[in-house]
Amino acid sequence: MTYDRLVCANCAAPVSEGRCPVCRANRQRLQQENPFAGLNPIALVALLAVLIAAVALLAHQTV
Repeated sequence: MTYDRLVCANCAAPVSEGRCPVCRANRQRLQQENPFAGLNPIALVALLAVLIAAVALLAHQTV
């Protein structure tokens, strides 16, 4: 899950905006735990497609 959709219980603003100290701390923690947290889900799908294509290309070259 990406943190851009999370809402802070302290200030009721999106965590990604970092309006209060609680938002900023949680945003920092989420970024440290998961380096892909800030990526758009479509970007993750595109990255997966590129990796699959690379594996298929390598498999085709070894045959």
